[in-house]
Amino acid sequence: MAEAHQAVAFQFTVTPDGVDFRLSREALKHVYLSGINSWKKRLIRIKNGILRGVYPGSPTSWLVVIMATVGSSFCNVDVSLGLVSCIQRCLPQGCGPYQTPQTRALLSMAIFSTGVWVTGIFFFRQTLKLLLCYHGWMFEMHGKTSNLTRIWAYLESVRPLLDDEEYYRMELLAKEFQDKTAPRLQKYLVLKSWWASNYVSDWWEEYIYLRGRSPLMVNSNYYVMDLVLIKNTDVQAARLGNIIHAMIMYRRKLDREEIKPVMALGIVPMCSYQMERMFNTTRIPGKDTDVLQHLSDSRHVAVYHKGRFFKLWLYEGARLLKPQDLEMQFQRILDDPSPPQPGEEKLAALTAGGRVEWAQARQAFFSSGKNKAALEAIERAAFFVALDEESYCYDPEDEASLSLYGKALLHGNCYNRWFDKSFTLISFKNGQLGLNAEHAWADAPIIGHLWEFVLGTDSFHLGYTETGHCLGKPNPALAPPTRLQWDIPKQCQAVIESSYQVAKALADDVELYCFQFLPFGKGLIKKCRTSPDAFVQIALQLAHFQDRGKFCLTYEASMTRMFREGRTETVRSCTSESTAFVQAMMEGSHTKADLRDLFQKAAKKHQNMYRLAMTGAGIDRHLFCLYLVSKYLGVSSPFLAEVLSEPWRLSTSQIPQSQIHMFDPEQHPNHLGAGGGFGPVADDGYGVSYMIAGENTIFFHISSKFSSSETNAQRFGNHIRKALLDIADLFQVPKAYS
Repeated sequence: MAEAHQAVAFQFTVTPDGVDFRLSREALKHVYLSGINSWKKRLIRIKNGILRGVYPGSPTSWLVVIMATVGSSFCNVDVSLGLVSCIQRCLPQGCGPYQTPQTRALLSMAIFSTGVWVTGIFFFRQTLKLLLCYHGWMFEMHGKTSNLTRIWAYLESVRPLLDDEEYYRMELLAKEFQDKTAPRLQKYLVLKSWWASNYVSDWWEEYIYLRGRSPLMVNSNYYVMDLVLIKNTDVQAARLGNIIHAMIMYRRKLDREEIKPVMALGIVPMCSYQMERMFNTTRIPGKDTDVLQHLSDSRHVAVYHKGRFFKLWLYEGARLLKPQDLEMQFQRILDDPSPPQPGEEKLAALTAGGRVEWAQARQAFFSSGKNKAALEAIERAAFFVALDEESYCYDPEDEASLSLYGKALLHGNCYNRWFDKSFTLISFKNGQLGLNAEHAWADAPIIGHLWEFVLGTDSFHLGYTETGHCLGKPNPALAPPTRLQWDIPKQCQAVIESSYQVAKALADDVELYCFQFLPFGKGLIKKCRTSPDAFVQIALQLAHFQDRGKFCLTYEASMTRMFREGRTETVRSCTSESTAFVQAMMEGSHTKADLRDLFQKAAKKHQNMYRLAMTGAGIDRHLFCLYLVSKYLGVSSPFLAEVLSEPWRLSTSQIPQSQIHMFDPEQHPNHLGAGGGFGPVADDGYGVSYMIAGENTIFFHISSKFSSSETNAQRFGNHIRKALLDIADLFQVPKAYS
């Protein structure tokens, strides 16, 4: 056992001559190397902190300014206009470093140069800040943006969903709110914006995510798929060896701040704050609210296989284990014949059920003894790894295969994922992988950035042998992974079973339909002179009307990471322009030219709204914060209460296909992930995630609930197919592509 290997590092015996210490030289070497590695990381962080603090200056530029000042003095040119002399007179007299005139002159010039350098940095930073605050470059129609307040922009967004009487009532509520309540609430938000780095994000994280008491599984967590058109290896342990090695390489880059920021449209850097909690993070349940526990480092992962939990070290001393060593360790877990301990098999169902029940169980049964130690091993792990006994993958000849793959990633069997971890890496028996990610700590593009790096590193840098194993020979002397030990009483087992039944009912109610749309991708969409996202969003409006015979409030997530600590904003995709186009399409009496004109108006409106959301001019996060302030002040607002209670029956999100460009998609067209998906937000609604995967294909993930008689994910997916083809036909897309 691993404990036995670690125990021999430091032993002592009591003899008649005193205490006899026996030290393991090898163990002390690893302790020493571990400390060196830790201090290296600290020094790198200190260095990066200094460089970040003087950006866009640098130590080199500081020396250049000093040399220029000193050089000018030798040429009898006083660039300081007398300031150096003033500084020299102010220096203390007497012994020490100031005793010679030459030393005092050099010190005065250094002080003056440092002042000039710091002043230059300040002005550069302020200028850069002003430049980054300018967002007009995102708008084709710059200067023609509406001056309506966010409240009236809200009214515009709900106009196509309300009849005249309902709209008039809403208009009166909005007018009353704007005149009487809003000014007082707004003052508090202005004050918060002066004090906090972001006036939305902390409240958004707390109230939308951490205070939610319903299960994380399906309701909050989302999944991400592997590469689906190629396979690097069928060996489960080997794939994990390469992938986890790549993940820790990414974490090392993250710790050293070596990852370049993603650029919005290739122009403006986006905030990378969310990346800080990608690893070593767990959501800890509470009775009223959860908290996110983030550690500065973690040297192990927690692993689940056949109802058993293991602790697997990622390092040997200061050295990160090689892929072949990790493969050997995972193979040891796969070969371990030991059975689960009583109550251990379904333990993770606690993280899939209600949050209050999990918090109470955690306090009652996991606050001391071996249960506490084992739980800490999971919660303090870098991330969680689930080794499944089933095999899933995408078979283009079997359409259902992608949906089954997605269902396995979304919820598994309800007890083989640790839904509280920042993410669970899921490994199927055939070597296929996927992720299930907790949502509170970050949004999907963040985990997508990691996943793209990992898959690219696995495919193009690490590689496999001809038999599908990791390259190189493993070290058989490594201590095997440690089985976590539990003592779970009958009362706790009853709570686990209750949470499992809640989770199973929720999972069984989810209908997931995933498909690859092959007729065309963004290549032909761009020939329609519109953005691919606007094209798909308008197609979703047309498909929803064909599916339900009515329009609904539609949510599309937009990033706001152009702002410090920005999360998301809502694009309300159901607009007057898009509904006008859909109604004209359904009537069937309009010419193609008229329909194209209506479509272009709807697309331009959507693009403009998306840009407004990205640049902080959206309405939903502002109204959300106004609502919170009203609750803090005890102010009743019928307008805000109605706004915040409206259900999103169509919740949508686009997944970025490529953020770090590790390989050329033209040279490697089959290296495509299928994106990922999430559960429906409303019980009688749809969740739609899509990834425009290159020039020739789009992946869709559609979720709904079987318990709703009004929704059917597969039926809606077929309507989406038809809507895309119908819109493409307006632009006379060649039949070969349709």
